[in-house]
Amino acid sequence: MTPLRKAAWVTPMYISVAWTLMISYQLFTQTAVTTIVTATNTLLPSIGFWLSSRIDIVIFVYSFAWVFVLANAIPSVILGKERGVLVQFFVCLTLTFLAFIIVDILENYGAASLNQIFGFYSIFNNLVVAALYLSLPYILMITLDIRSRNRNRQK
Repeated sequence: MTPLRKAAWVTPMYISVAWTLMISYQLFTQTAVTTIVTATNTLLPSIGFWLSSRIDIVIFVYSFAWVFVLANAIPSVILGKERGVLVQFFVCLTLTFLAFIIVDILENYGAASLNQIFGFYSIFNNLVVAALYLSLPYILMITLDIRSRNRNRQK
């Protein structure tokens, strides 16, 4: 398979995954963080109180982790190692724009679809699921870093 044909096949798949992950972090991160903070407040009240008073910052950090992973991993997979800064910027901007636009479209025209998506909120009230969800971007970063180092060693 030629590189161009492979890129034409793989790019829509990666954009779909990136879009899904960007929408999910917007919708589910707050619920997952609240679940973790509530559990921490029960087990370690002083740390839980400190986290509760700064919950917006905690949510921002986890949202940033998702954006960071997606902004770095997806364009490098789509564009390869030889990508320009402007091209990567436009790919990331397009993904971010699509994430915000699609949420608005779903709210305005797809109320039933959005209600189905919001039905998943209850899943993130489970402590284990919330912890796995919030650790996923960090797991992805570590995995991508290890793969990159292994490739560099092999070269």
